[in-house]
Amino acid sequence: MKTSEYVSFKVDRFAKGYVFTYDNFKLDSNKKEAAIKALNRMVESGKIAKLSKGKFYKPEGTIFGDLKPKQAQIVKDLLEENGKITGYITGLSIYNKLGLTTQVSATIQIGKNQIRSTFKRDYYTISILHQKNTITKDNIQLLQILDAIRYIKRIPDTNIESCCKRFLGILKNFEDKDYTTIVRLSLKYPPATRALLGALMDHMQRSTLAEPLYKSLNPFTKYKISGAEKALTNTKRWHIE
Repeated sequence: MKTSEYVSFKVDRFAKGYVFTYDNFKLDSNKKEAAIKALNRMVESGKIAKLSKGKFYKPEGTIFGDLKPKQAQIVKDLLEENGKITGYITGLSIYNKLGLTTQVSATIQIGKNQIRSTFKRDYYTISILHQKNTITKDNIQLLQILDAIRYIKRIPDTNIESCCKRFLGILKNFEDKDYTTIVRLSLKYPPATRALLGALMDHMQRSTLAEPLYKSLNPFTKYKISGAEKALTNTKRWHIE
């Protein structure tokens, strides 16, 4: 089978919206040039689309035009490497899924242990949020919630009171082990994040589980989170004003 035929055969079997690179074809180095030419011809014909240098996808057509790949596909190389989780999606798209805002964004924010400059991929801007905790499959959801608490003032199309009420709705479904884990993870977040998480848990009568957060705070520091007092009854105890 010619290289061009093999590439076409493989592409036909990719799902629409699936992002792929030359590495997906596992060709010998002497066939890479032919593969590149075959893929470029497919881009020109509209069979596939180019996301960024060396990255392609099969567009899914609708009456409104071609759909972009899902965010997890666009940045999957930043989320996992050699089968190991190395990052997670956070930011506005997650705040939207958590019910904190109705807005969406052309920026995809990734939580990672490594710091990297902002860059572009097609329509999207990719930015990196430095995460100090080890990232695992089991703690990603908790890290996303902590990120939302940390950046509560930056969440658009809402207010702090509404966000706090929504956080209470999210946290009420936690089990004790979830509270214990999120408290442990939050100890690597800024004090204001720990204070607000503690106030949320305390409000839910989880004060014993929140005690490590209270002990981690400087009793002389105040945290400006205006509006939290409208949803929570204990903000003064947590130095929130």
